[in-house]
Amino acid sequence: MSSIKKVAVAGGTGNLGPAVLQQLLEAGFDVTVLTRKQSSHSFPSSAKVAEVDYESLESLTNALQGHDAVVSTLGGPALAGQLKLVEAAAKAGIKRFIPSEFGSNTMHPKTAELPAFKGKIAVQTALKKEGQTSDLTYTVVLTGPFFDWGLKVGLVADVKGKSIKLWDGGDRVFSTTSLATIGRAVAGVLKHPEETKNRAVYVQDTALSLKQLLEIAKRATGSSDWKVENASIDDVVNKGWEELKKPQPNPANFVINFITLAIWGEGYGAKFDKLDNELLGIKELSEEDIEKLIREVAK
Repeated sequence: MSSIKKVAVAGGTGNLGPAVLQQLLEAGFDVTVLTRKQSSHSFPSSAKVAEVDYESLESLTNALQGHDAVVSTLGGPALAGQLKLVEAAAKAGIKRFIPSEFGSNTMHPKTAELPAFKGKIAVQTALKKEGQTSDLTYTVVLTGPFFDWGLKVGLVADVKGKSIKLWDGGDRVFSTTSLATIGRAVAGVLKHPEETKNRAVYVQDTALSLKQLLEIAKRATGSSDWKVENASIDDVVNKGWEELKKPQPNPANFVINFITLAIWGEGYGAKFDKLDNELLGIKELSEEDIEKLIREVAK
């Protein structure tokens, strides 16, 4: 496969988008950010900006003309918009599409069946289908939960508030990756298009248990006075299924429940067995690096 130079980024805002955009620019790619019309967001001057209508196949196809790759970091309700983006990418002659995955191991059959990942699986299916009749290829980038972000918002731990939930005892090991590293992994995929063609790549900054994280966090913060809550995954998953029984389920009341199961439940592939770190130029964090990261987040 010929080299990839021109990259269109869908979803250059939010939690992950800016980190991916920055790493692509630093790696020397020619980047265009796709934005909704009347968007008030500002982007680095080295990135081009193209206004698009995500509901219009024609608008998306026109915006993607001349690009080599599409990277999607669309999140939440916008995830469904990827289906039209995939179709437009195929029509525009895009070589590589990196969908908005960047999380749990959707290659694992148990994880793929969870309601929280229905949209992601639909996009994977669409990419494979379009690839049968076009030159479009894909790479799914799997990272585990966002490490630094998860420490800020309390998904992994609340380092500022010095509290943590130990799911089912907190002994299960899970892979996790920071936002900047995910950005570097995306750049690494696009630098190695042939080696990453039509498959998932697995990346991590570290793999550890919540109990191990708690001990590192105590050292990093210089405090053993942490609030520790023992929580049951069965309880949170049951609440998720109850929400799904309602006539109009609210995603806010079930998506995170099943993500919790995928990360800290037994047998969902949350600790990656094989890694593509070396190929993508990713070095794992040492315990000292993790302590430093925790201290930065705790400021």
